[in-house]
Amino acid sequence: YDQIWLGGYMSGGVGFTQYATAAYTDNILEDYVYYAIDQIKSKYGGLAKLDPTDNDKIMDLAEDVNGYALSSYEKYPAVMETHFGGSQRSTVAAAATGIAGSMATGIADVGLNCWYYSMLDHKERSGRLGFYGFDLQDQCGSANSYAYRSDEGLPAEARGPNYPNYAMNV
Repeated sequence: YDQIWLGGYMSGGVGFTQYATAAYTDNILEDYVYYAIDQIKSKYGGLAKLDPTDNDKIMDLAEDVNGYALSSYEKYPAVMETHFGGSQRSTVAAAATGIAGSMATGIADVGLNCWYYSMLDHKERSGRLGFYGFDLQDQCGSANSYAYRSDEGLPAEARGPNYPNYAMNV
């Protein structure tokens, strides 16, 4: 279990977000989510109204929310220093993007796909997500979130203890 915790901590991946980041990000994540809600209401007709099969609109929403989050870090350098090491910044931006996808469609799997799309979009924007090779699992999640093989990518509601921990398997 120590290695699993360390992998999540070092990578800034989903485990780290669940245990630590949300507890001390002040109102930063909330700001990004409120921005997403405003965009969903104004551009997509409200919560759970966006067609989950309309990938173009989903990607537009994801790019918009992720761009807002990353631009906010650039606009307020003190926030960038608070979320040290890039991994936390990418994870908070991805969390807001994933929440936006889920709220816009009402489907958790869309949120997962938006989360990983945010990671890829961030990588293209800044050249890397975190430090050294610890961001690799954040880049390989898209393949698993679209897979329906029982050991790799079950729908969010059916995932169990055998779902891969990227920090340990990559």
